Amino acid sequence: MYAMEAIYDNVECVKLDNPTPSTNYTGQRSSKRSFYLGFILSLSLLTVFLLIGLITLSFFYHNLAGHVSAEAEKRDLLNKNISAVSNQLSSITEERDLLNKKFSAAIIRCPAGWSSFSCSCYLLSERSGSWNQARKDCRDRGADLVVIDFAKEQEYLTRLTKRLTWIGLHDEEEEGKWKWVDGTPLNLKYWAHGQPDNGGGDPQWGEEDCAHIRTPENTLWNDLSCRTSLPWVCEKIP
Repeated sequence: MYAMEAIYDNVECVKLDNPTPSTNYTGQRSSKRSFYLGFILSLSLLTVFLLIGLITLSFFYHNLAGHVSAEAEKRDLLNKNISAVSNQLSSITEERDLLNKKFSAAIIRCPAGWSSFSCSCYLLSERSGSWNQARKDCRDRGADLVVIDFAKEQEYLTRLTKRLTWIGLHDEEEEGKWKWVDGTPLNLKYWAHGQPDNGGGDPQWGEEDCAHIRTPENTLWNDLSCRTSLPWVCEKIP
């Protein structure tokens, strides 16, 4: 009797310790197992993605480093070229300055009382006379009446002269055919409005075959009788 009760007690203990799995318990365990497997798979995929990302970044960094290195080499080469050009420019500048000094030294060798401009020496007379007297004076000095070849020279003479002044331009040999004392024809012209007019046909002015710079109104040219007494400008090459 007591033995049978003991067996039953043991059976109850076994059932209590090892209960029969129910459907609900099995489902929970399967869900947990699926969750763990999914989690492990996700970690594996994440690891793969991270590995791919690291490989990609490594490749990108390698290319970027190569690009940066190439750009640095280009920059260094460009700096070297700039430095070489700068040195050449400095050398050219020094040569230019030296030539300017030599040129300046050459053009300032004008006689006392003469002024220099461009490649010529100029003398503004202190007295007045006819155009022929003016030319004779210049030739006696180893020069001639000024010949205006370019615009800057015209500008210079307008600053040098302050009143009507003879220049080396005339049409004595043929009316209307103006030429310079060196024989060159007139190309660059700075005639005042309405000039030359050869006196406009007024007998009191006579033949106007010689030219002067500056009129009472402006710094342009006018024709006048060669007998008129005016100061003059001589020019010579030193």
